[in-house]
Amino acid sequence: MSRLITCEHVDFGYENQDAVTDLTMEVEEGDYLCIVGENGSGKSTLIKGLLGLLKPTGGTLVVEEELKKTGIGYLPQQTAAQRDFPATVYEVVISGCLSRRGYRPFYSSQEKAVAQANMERLGIADLRRRCYRELSGGQQQRVLIARALCATNRLLILDEPVTGLDPWAIQDFYHLVRDLNRKEHVAILMVTHDVAGVVDQAGKILHLKQHVLFYGTTKEYKRSQAGRLFLGGEA
Repeated sequence: MSRLITCEHVDFGYENQDAVTDLTMEVEEGDYLCIVGENGSGKSTLIKGLLGLLKPTGGTLVVEEELKKTGIGYLPQQTAAQRDFPATVYEVVISGCLSRRGYRPFYSSQEKAVAQANMERLGIADLRRRCYRELSGGQQQRVLIARALCATNRLLILDEPVTGLDPWAIQDFYHLVRDLNRKEHVAILMVTHDVAGVVDQAGKILHLKQHVLFYGTTKEYKRSQAGRLFLGGEA
């Protein structure tokens, strides 16, 4: 099993102040890793670092060469403006092929086929010509996952993906992500506040508070002091 991302004693920060310190972790093929922690704990900073938007201020970060070329499939937190984006479902999904397209002015037939395949994979092919902003929150998340999968089938990074969704849409989303991970072996790295909702799906937990409070299996996390406190149990 190959490693997609390796961090060894990594620090990330801004203007001489580190928001994440001494982080050692790895993401392997087929992993399902949830990153949890309170607001301001460094989760967003870590994601920027893993996506290459922020250089480490210390330590060693290694990203697999294929992911460097194609990019990591990324589903960011949605703003109100993004939810109101006036484009068709197909236009949003195929934009995930931008890194493949490079400087060419048009998408190739292969890239169009990848977009179509991912819409079918996510059950949204019938929404192809619908305007993105007219969709429900759950449908929009399926569109964004299809877009992310156009970049790579290896690793998806999901940043607070269930924020603003209704309870049914949240469960549908978790079921979808679990299937992608278990049936199609897509590695998942999810930042979430809803740790109780996903703790039984994830294989690993990384609990941050600038530094690492816990990193290990979900089973171990449930027994740890950090896990019991965060999940609302007794220390």
